[in-house]
Amino acid sequence: MRRVVFNQKGGVGKSTITCNIAAISADRGQRTLVVDLDPQGNTTQYLLGAAADDLDLSLADFFDQTLNFKLNPKQTREFVQRTPYPNLFVMPSSPQLEELQSKLESRYKIYKLRDALDELADEFDVVYIDTPPALNFFTRSALIAAQFCLIPFDCDEFSRRALYSLLENVEEIKSDHNRHLAVEGIVVNQFQPRASLPQKVVKELIDEGLPVLQPYLSASVRIKESHEQAKPMIHLDPRHKVSQEFIALHESLSKATTP
Repeated sequence: MRRVVFNQKGGVGKSTITCNIAAISADRGQRTLVVDLDPQGNTTQYLLGAAADDLDLSLADFFDQTLNFKLNPKQTREFVQRTPYPNLFVMPSSPQLEELQSKLESRYKIYKLRDALDELADEFDVVYIDTPPALNFFTRSALIAAQFCLIPFDCDEFSRRALYSLLENVEEIKSDHNRHLAVEGIVVNQFQPRASLPQKVVKELIDEGLPVLQPYLSASVRIKESHEQAKPMIHLDPRHKVSQEFIALHESLSKATTP
C-alpha cells in the first residue's frame, strides 16, 4: 500500500503527519518505507537526526541515475536507508533534487518513482511519500506512484480555498495517469477546539461532503520538541494526547483499507 501526503500549501504539517503515521505503522510490525521528495528534507532530518547530514546516497542520486545511462546502475534497494527505529526505512531527500527537477521533467522521467517502488513492493508492507508544497515534477511522480492521497489541512480560509484546486489537480492526475488513485481523506492539523474559526471551517468541509478524517490533530508544543529530538511522537511520548490522536488516525486508516 502506498500513501502520498500532499498539499500545495506549505506549513500544513505534511512531514509531521507522514513521519508520525509511518512510525506507528512500523511500531505495529509493518515494514514501512518513507520516501522524502521535498528538497528541504524535513522528513529525512526527522527520521534520521544527525545521520541525515552524512548520507552516501539519496533520492537525488536515484533520479540522477535515471538521467545518465550506466553499465552498472545501483539497485533501487541501495537508495533505502535504515532509521533508528525497527521496521522503519527512508529514501532520503537532498537539496540537489531542486537542481534536477527541470531535467527530469524535460526527459519525462515521471514514472521512474512508480517503477522503483514496484521493485520494492515485496520488501515493504506500506509506503508513505512526503511531497514538496507545490504541484511539480516530484509531486506528480508521487501521485502517479501512490494508491491513496492524504491531504493535511490547517483550518484557515486560505487553506480552504486552496483545497478545491488541490482536489481538482488530484482528479486530473487520476484521470490522465493513475486510475487507482483515491483521496483517502483530509487530515485536520493543529486543531484548536475552543476557537470558533477552525470549528466553522471544518464544519463547512463536512457539510460539503468532503472526506474529513477523525480524529483531528491538536496543536502542541510537544510536536516541536519531537522535531528537535528527531523522535516521532510514539517514541518520544507515546501517552501524550497528540500521540494518541496519531494512533487513532492510523487505526482509522488501517480499518478503511483492510479488505
